[in-house]
Amino acid sequence: MPNRGRLFVISGPAGVGKSEIVKKVLERHPDVQLSVSCTTRQPRPGEIDGVSYHFVDDARFDRLVAEDAFYEWAHVHQNRYGTLKSVVQAQLEAGHDLILEIDVQGCLQAMAQDDTVTGIFVCPPSRENLEARLRHRGTETEESIRVRLNNVARECATAYKYHYIIIHEDWSVRPDALEVAADEVYAIINARRRTLDNNRAFLDELNRSLKA
Repeated sequence: MPNRGRLFVISGPAGVGKSEIVKKVLERHPDVQLSVSCTTRQPRPGEIDGVSYHFVDDARFDRLVAEDAFYEWAHVHQNRYGTLKSVVQAQLEAGHDLILEIDVQGCLQAMAQDDTVTGIFVCPPSRENLEARLRHRGTETEESIRVRLNNVARECATAYKYHYIIIHEDWSVRPDALEVAADEVYAIINARRRTLDNNRAFLDELNRSLKA
């Protein structure tokens, strides 16, 4: 029977590059899987329902909340996001290490519910760099950018509650910044696999055989 998987929650300010980092980790390491969240926001160009997110309307989201179906959920920038318990638990029980890319509110909820959750906070190298990234995306209005930047201080203040901090460096200064950040995330995942709790069954069996 495989060891139970571990849940790694990645969050940080909008525009810091979380999605790109997670995508790179998944491309390089098929042993890590992504949990797809629900959201009430509209799909962005290129996003696919059931792959990028489970896109639902407000009424459906309300029903899921009433059914206590979410592992965590939160209001984020005028929309709601949530992670279905059924999706998370099935993947963890199957032995899969799982990444959740969610808002800081959701991460704090997840860590409060389950002390085995590992929180990874992605920081920009500076406020100026984060604003440049938001504008470069081309998906945000000026009002949206203003709202997101106003939330940066609050979001970064929660980083003290996480287990690990990763700085996603400026690509113009460090061209391999994305690869470095993805490698750091996977190093954290691999290190957590080596903990005593994750290998106790193996050690028990090894020691029984040595004493035989």
